[in-house]
Amino acid sequence: MTLIACAALGYFLGAIPFGLIVTWLFGLGDVRKIGSGNIGATNVLRTGNKLAAALTLLLDGGKGAAAVLLAHTLAGTEGAVVAGAAAFLGHIFPLWLRFKGGKGVATFFGVLLGAYWPVGLLAIATWIAVAAIWKISSLSALTAATLAPVCALAFGQSTYAALALLLAVAIFFTHRENIKRLLHGNEPRIGSKKAAP
Repeated sequence: MTLIACAALGYFLGAIPFGLIVTWLFGLGDVRKIGSGNIGATNVLRTGNKLAAALTLLLDGGKGAAAVLLAHTLAGTEGAVVAGAAAFLGHIFPLWLRFKGGKGVATFFGVLLGAYWPVGLLAIATWIAVAAIWKISSLSALTAATLAPVCALAFGQSTYAALALLLAVAIFFTHRENIKRLLHGNEPRIGSKKAAP
């Protein structure tokens, strides 16, 4: 029952659509009708409002970290893993948006930070480094997701490595269209106001 409670806590925290809420509060309209239609920070940035994008990034990451940390107090590592996975699923499949949410990158980072912060920091650093060189958000996310389980294993965190691997596979799934565009060389760069078709 405790793990079920952790799963519910994680899902409903993860399902809070901060990108939609922030753009509405900033008077930017419905983010689902902008750019790619995604509710994540990268698409919020396409509104031209960097503060709104930054807040979305922090809040989407924060809900992942909060889910893990709260669940850890209830049920230890097992609870943290269950809540982290559920928060990620809640973000990409939110009940109140007909299960059409974001791609999960910020929530992924938040879950990692809450679970084992050195791995979370390394994943974020990887994203920043790749983004600084190639200016492509999806490539940065895919690279960070690929390396996160390896980093967790290097730190001896096999349980969190398994969680990171599960979430990494999910990120590759949510980015499947981005991967196609990357292979064809037409993936939009960070800051572009138009998403690729």
